[in-house]
Parts: sequence; structure tokens; C-alpha cells
Amino acid sequence: MDDVTPLRILVLHGPNLNLLGHREPEVYGLITLAEIDAALRTLGRELGAHVDCLQSNHEGALIDAVQAAIGQRDGILINAGGLTHSSVALRDALAAGPPALEVHLSNIQAREPFRSVSLLAAVCVGGVFGLGADSYALGLRGLVGWLRSAGHGALAVTRQPDAD
Repeated sequence: MDDVTPLRILVLHGPNLNLLGHREPEVYGLITLAEIDAALRTLGRELGAHVDCLQSNHEGALIDAVQAAIGQRDGILINAGGLTHSSVALRDALAAGPPALEVHLSNIQAREPFRSVSLLAAVCVGGVFGLGADSYALGLRGLVGWLRSAGHGALAVTRQPDAD
């Protein structure tokens, strides 16, 4: 019988994402961060992944979380918020950490010019943006698929005794 080893995924939310549902709903929608996190945990279970979520308004806390994930997590799903466009330090932490996939609620390419540049994209395996809360769900599906295809949490085959 085959078993799938559960993947361990860390979801990181950057500055101001704790204000989802209140801050600029015309850009970010009415869904709250708690609702996104709950949906990701549920989807993670369906995909064979354990999902933990962390939001911080502090760059250093996000960097600490990425570093703590080394050897402890299979992958990171990250919406770094405004730090996407400004944090070389977070980019460097992600380059040293587990594989990461970048997500954004809004289409960063269609917004202010400074938002069209992601310092994180080059060290992430991919990205999903512009689809609201669905960006997170699609990002988690994509990250789990990428990790599985790369051999993370691969199928563990239970050996059967040799038949005589």
C-alpha cells in the first residue's frame, strides 16, 4: 500500500495583510486573513499537507520564520505585501530557505509602477497574483504539486515480503 508523506507548508503574510477585509476592499476584497488561513488549512488537508500560517508587520519576524523553516518545512507560500518590492533581506532569506511560491491578491503588474517589481520572484519557484483570495488557493495547489514532482513528501512505498 502506498502512503503520501504529508508536506509541511508555512504560509507567510507580510505587513498590513492583517487588515484584509477592511483595507482598500476595492483592491483586496472583503475576505479576512483569518478566512484565508482557514481555507488554506482545509485545502492543505485535502492535498496532503499540514499548513501553518503566520502574519507579521515586521520584516525581521518574517526573515526569522523563513530561517526557522530550514529543515523543518517542505515549502513556503508567501505574500510579503509591500516588502515584495523593497526587502533584499527577505529575498536573501528565501534564497537560503525551503522552496517558496509567491502570491498576491492584486495584480501587481497592473498597479503603481513601483509595485510591478518583485525582489522575491527570482528566488521563488513561481507565483500567482491578481486573483484575489483564489491566488492563495491556486498558489498552495501549485506549490504542493511542485514539491511532489521534485520528490518532497514523495510516495513512501511499504515493502511487501518477497513471495516464495
